[in-house]
Amino acid sequence: MSKHHKSHSKEHYKQHIKQLIVLAFGLILWFIPPPSGLEDKAWELFVIFITTIFAVIIDALAIFIASILALSSSILLGVLTPSQAYSGFSKSFILLIVVAFLIARAVIKSGLGKRIAFLIIKKFGKSSLGLSYSIVAADIFIAPAFPSNTARSGVLFPIVNSLAHDSDSKVANNTRKKLGSFLMMSSMAGLTLSSSLWLTAMAANPTGVAIAKEFGVDITYGSWVLGALLPVIILFFLIPYVIYKIYPPELKETPDAPKIAKGELEKMGKVSKNEWIMAGVFISMLVLWIFSSTIGIDKTAVAFLGLAAVMIANIFSLEDMKFEGLALETLIWFGTLYTISVYLNKLGFMTYLGEHISMAVSGYSPLVVYFSLVVSYILIHYFFVSQTAHMLALFGVFLSVGLKAGVDGVMLSLMLLYATNFNAIITPQGSSANVIYIGSGYITPKEVYKVGGIVTLINSLVFLTIGSVWIYLVL
Repeated sequence: MSKHHKSHSKEHYKQHIKQLIVLAFGLILWFIPPPSGLEDKAWELFVIFITTIFAVIIDALAIFIASILALSSSILLGVLTPSQAYSGFSKSFILLIVVAFLIARAVIKSGLGKRIAFLIIKKFGKSSLGLSYSIVAADIFIAPAFPSNTARSGVLFPIVNSLAHDSDSKVANNTRKKLGSFLMMSSMAGLTLSSSLWLTAMAANPTGVAIAKEFGVDITYGSWVLGALLPVIILFFLIPYVIYKIYPPELKETPDAPKIAKGELEKMGKVSKNEWIMAGVFISMLVLWIFSSTIGIDKTAVAFLGLAAVMIANIFSLEDMKFEGLALETLIWFGTLYTISVYLNKLGFMTYLGEHISMAVSGYSPLVVYFSLVVSYILIHYFFVSQTAHMLALFGVFLSVGLKAGVDGVMLSLMLLYATNFNAIITPQGSSANVIYIGSGYITPKEVYKVGGIVTLINSLVFLTIGSVWIYLVL
């Protein structure tokens, strides 16, 4: 038997051991009676969900396989009806993610992605860290006009993808860590900051402000931005550098990149017809996304219209669709986990968990209650796919308990709502925006649990310490 075959067999053996551990973990939890006050189905769905997440964390199963097992198990075991289990696949924002993959491919194929990438490299390309900062800064700059971090990731991802490709960092030839993985992770982490800074940068933000008002807590656009300003500025300088250290690119210094980029731009010559069409379609999509709430149109329908336009122009063809298997894979695993998260809430598990954590901190000093509620709120996001669902399920419960304990309403409201955004990278499914980056193949779910966990920890520490003092002083 060859060394290669022995090594392969050993890896398979380790994988099977991990899978048996996951099976045992799930079976033990399944036969444990549900806690008092929790319905059987709520507990059973939680067991399916936590077993799925455990399988992904220990790398026993790919997230796609774990998800389809969770989907089939939830139906066959009678926890969810087929219509409930499949309901996530009809959600518009999940379809938006899939279309974003296809639009990103069209941007690259047209040549527009390459041109934008070279322009960025020409300006900021002396180091990979410089590129990281420029991508995060661009995200923060455009965020106020985008009430959706998913839509924003649809803008940033094609640029990041092109930067990786044109630096010869590709998933296909196993050079993803040369530069692409680092830039994808940096951009994904940047979304947690841009969404925290601006009230209009994420759909859940204004909804949370409206809920806070029902409790007598008034938050204005100005107070939101002012409260987030100092911690976000600190984290803007800190997060890309931390990722650079813990998840470094193989390509660190690129002193010749600006000169090379200038030469490549000269070779490309004038902007081509396809680039003009792609730019027109892309800008039109951006404008319609920005004003979608004002004029009452659906963002996903805009994305589909944009895809149709580039297909009519033959920039993206049906033949190209055959090579976009990641889009379908992403639709299935994210749609499944989103559905389970939604029904954990509908069946009462999330409310049960939130109320018990809230009860556990009652009777303590306002400061202890404040930190306990925020930290608990952050950690509970491990069980949520949707940031908006998380906020809707728990924000009101936590705010109510905090106010009864004497915690300042503005400070607690702002910190919980900021946390809805800065904890988004804690898991692969922590935000729908994450899925686009992970689906590219440059980042694995296991890496997100590790790096995303560290980023969330740093975000939390800065917001809870410097951020809390800052809010107390300025608001």
